[in-house]
This record gives sequence, C-alpha cells and structure tokens, in this order.
Amino acid sequence: MKHLPQTHADGMAGWLARVATVCLIDEARLTPKPGLVDARGSGAHHDLTLALMERSAHSLTPAFQHMAEHSWLRPADIALRETVGRLGREGEQAMMAATGGVNTHRGAIWALGLLVSAVAMLGEAAPSDVVTKAAARLAQLPDSAAPKGFSKGLRATHRYQVPGAREEAQQGFPHVTRLALPQLWASRAQGASETQARLDALMAIMTSLTDTCVLNRAGLEGLEAMQQGARAVLAAGGTAQAAGRDALARLDADMLARNASPGGAADLLAATLFLDRTSLPQAAQLTH
Repeated sequence: MKHLPQTHADGMAGWLARVATVCLIDEARLTPKPGLVDARGSGAHHDLTLALMERSAHSLTPAFQHMAEHSWLRPADIALRETVGRLGREGEQAMMAATGGVNTHRGAIWALGLLVSAVAMLGEAAPSDVVTKAAARLAQLPDSAAPKGFSKGLRATHRYQVPGAREEAQQGFPHVTRLALPQLWASRAQGASETQARLDALMAIMTSLTDTCVLNRAGLEGLEAMQQGARAVLAAGGTAQAAGRDALARLDADMLARNASPGGAADLLAATLFLDRTSLPQAAQLTH
C-alpha cells in the first residue's frame, strides 16, 4: 500500500501505527541478518529473542498512533516536538514493561516516531524525501523534557566523535533515502526476492553507517569490519547471488565472533520499510 487511506485523521493515525508496527516485525523476522536477532536465533544478543522483539513491536502501536494523532496537519514547532518526545518516552516505558526491562526498540521509537509524525504532519501521501525533510525539521527542534543523561549511543558518538541516530534524523535520514530505498528498489527491479531486496537494503545502510551499537560492542575495528563486509556483499551482486550470500555468511560469522550487532542499521531498515509502504511510488518520486 502506497497511499494513505482516505478516511478521517483517527483512521489514518491507526493505519500509520499499524504499518510502523508491521515494519518492526518484518525487520525482526528478516533472515539471515549479521549479528542480529532473526528467525535463526538471538544473534550476538543474550537477552533478545524474536518473540520478545515481536512483543515489543506490538507494545509500541499505541504510542505511534498517539504521535500521529497529535501531529495531524501540525507544523513543526517546539510544542509538537515536545509532545512527540513525551509520547516516545511513554512508548519506551510500555516497551520496557512488555519486555521485562530489555531495550529492544529504543532507537526505532526515535526513527519511526519521527517518520509517523512527519507523514501525519503532511496529512497525505508524499515522496519519501518530503517526508524525511518534515521529520528532520521536527528532529532539529529542542525538547526541554528530554533526559539529560547519556545513552549508550550518545556515549559512543562522543567517544568516537561520529554522528549517531540524532544526527541521522536531523539530516533527513540520508542512509534511508540515499542508500537503502534506492537499493531496495534496484534489487527488486533486478529480480531479487523481497527477502533478498530487504537484506540488500540493510547492507546498503551498513556500508557507511557509524552504527553506535557496533561501536559500543566492538569499537572502530568492528565498525570498519561491518562496513567492509556489507560492501563485499553488494560488490558480489547482493544476496540474490550465491557469491553475495557467501559474503553475507562471512559477515555474519565475523559479527558474531566480535559479539557485535548492528542495531542502528536494523532501526533504519525498519524506517526504510515504513517509507516504502507509506510514501508515493518510486515513479512519482522521480518526477519531483
């Protein structure tokens, strides 16, 4: 589905929330992903399972719906930014309650929450770059109630002096719009299965993302290994090709050996799937 349902705002808010939830579940189920939870098992995690990831995704549906309802046809201003931030933190509390205190989707709440809000702000289907620009305008605004402490991701961005999830959103999700979506569409056009196209999109993100999840677990060496391994998959023709699948298996083994899990890339893949489902078709975007 590419266009918003032609119903009142509440109906659209519910639809956007369901799509966001489904995208989180689709990302979690996608197999095989290097170092990440998937249908095979827990990847480099000891406290995550696929069932837990799915339960977490469902727990976030109300938060996404509330974000869409409050953002409907609203301009990007500090009042909306603070409302979306509050709703995101409430969603995080619901997630923690559903998972027994395990952080499954904190980064995804940030990315998808902004995108859900952005689509609602526009009030209609739009090209993905228009949606991400609206999300960026919101992300660039301050939230006075945001926690002042440092998350693991923020600590990594400061320690290694690299951009993180905040900067990705403030810049309009460049890894999604410039890398993942074009790769998703190209792989489909070349005959890849949907699973292969989504894996290729994940690889496209991983080729250059400074994934703070990997940095925290494996440092700069692990990050460089992730990026080089993802480039090798795509250079071999992607996961539709045997050589690409072999390269993916090597990357998976390397990430597991390093106890590294590219959770930031996974969050952006979910964002990619969301935009793919809710924005105008590719053909329409090419005319803008």
